[in-house]
Amino acid sequence: MQCANVLLRKIVRSSVLPFAAQHGMKKDLFLLSRTLSLSLCLKQEKSCESSEKLDLDEWKKVMKSGLQEEVSETVSEPKEPSSLAAARETLEMWRLAGRAVPENISEEQLKTFMECPSKSAKKKYLKYLHLKELHKKNDKRRMDEKRERRLEAQNQTSNTDETKKSSFVYLSSSTIDKTYNWRAAQSMIFGQPLVFDMSYEKEMSIREVTNTVRQIVLSESCNRRSVDPFHIHFCNFKDDSLYHREFIKNYREAWGKLLITVTDQCYTEIFPKDKLIYLTADSPKVMKTFDHDKIYIVGSMVDKSIKTGVSLARAKRLGLETAALPLEKYLLWSTGAKNLTLDQMMRILLTLKDTADWRKALEFVPKRKYCGFVNKPVKELKKTLDLINTLKLGKGREEVEKQFAKSHPKKYKLK
Repeated sequence: MQCANVLLRKIVRSSVLPFAAQHGMKKDLFLLSRTLSLSLCLKQEKSCESSEKLDLDEWKKVMKSGLQEEVSETVSEPKEPSSLAAARETLEMWRLAGRAVPENISEEQLKTFMECPSKSAKKKYLKYLHLKELHKKNDKRRMDEKRERRLEAQNQTSNTDETKKSSFVYLSSSTIDKTYNWRAAQSMIFGQPLVFDMSYEKEMSIREVTNTVRQIVLSESCNRRSVDPFHIHFCNFKDDSLYHREFIKNYREAWGKLLITVTDQCYTEIFPKDKLIYLTADSPKVMKTFDHDKIYIVGSMVDKSIKTGVSLARAKRLGLETAALPLEKYLLWSTGAKNLTLDQMMRILLTLKDTADWRKALEFVPKRKYCGFVNKPVKELKKTLDLINTLKLGKGREEVEKQFAKSHPKKYKLK
């Protein structure tokens, strides 16, 4: 038995202890050898040979299991190469020095950083990674703020008590459009008709037809958004005409959903002639008040070459009553023809329909065409304008000054 113990100690000292010291297992193996020797001493009385064999076999198994565990630990937790660790330490030093260094960097980015040829290239690469990281953080912050705002909005809408207390109610664009469409649908049944005469395609160029359609589109949108819209009629409208193609370009799929009446018939075939009034700037009759029982006709024409009398001749040929807006009665006209665009005419007629106030209605006339509203009789204003024009021309300056001084003694004093 003593020989076995001596042999066991020799084996442990000669082969196992150096291996354990190399791998950090010296203490564990020393305790293990000690327990094995004690177990051998205790089992001496029973069977020496068999116990020695069993203890040696068990010792071999324990040794193999300990070695396998040590190898598995070394395999599962590989140490980072010294070059990568040195690069990470360099990045940490630069971060502490206040340079632009990303907080998180992957191994691939670290390898790319090490492969940079110069120090300036490394700094630029780290700055690029730092900015990229900042952009990601900002995007994440914006998304979080947007999510919080959405949740707050949902909470506010779900809280019915607060909505009842507030005096303002949020209306979406679709709800507003439905309201406008409902008004336009009501106007098709109960509204006052307004006719657009679409028979002037041959009188205009392609560019003028395009401008006409644009003005009509603006007129239709303005009418649809008004409190009491007109029932718009497109009369003398031909399919596959230039008007039709331009309307499809502007409205696209919404062309078939417009709440207006489109017909190829003439307005004289739809409405009685005694209720029709053709609005034209060439008419000798001036419109005094807006009549809600009449049906007004507007010529769908943009006249760049100023072809006077075209719409007036058509109205006379059909035997219709004509009227012109009282521009000279309320406005001090300065330059330009007295022709207005179709959307301006629509705004003027809508304002007259709602308020019956000519001053409010004629505010939609472009201000470049008139000096101001008339506050004096028209004859006196004409005289003063004539005097001013003659003064500009220099004809009879002294006589004109005397006449002007007589008519306006307070404003002008003779020297």
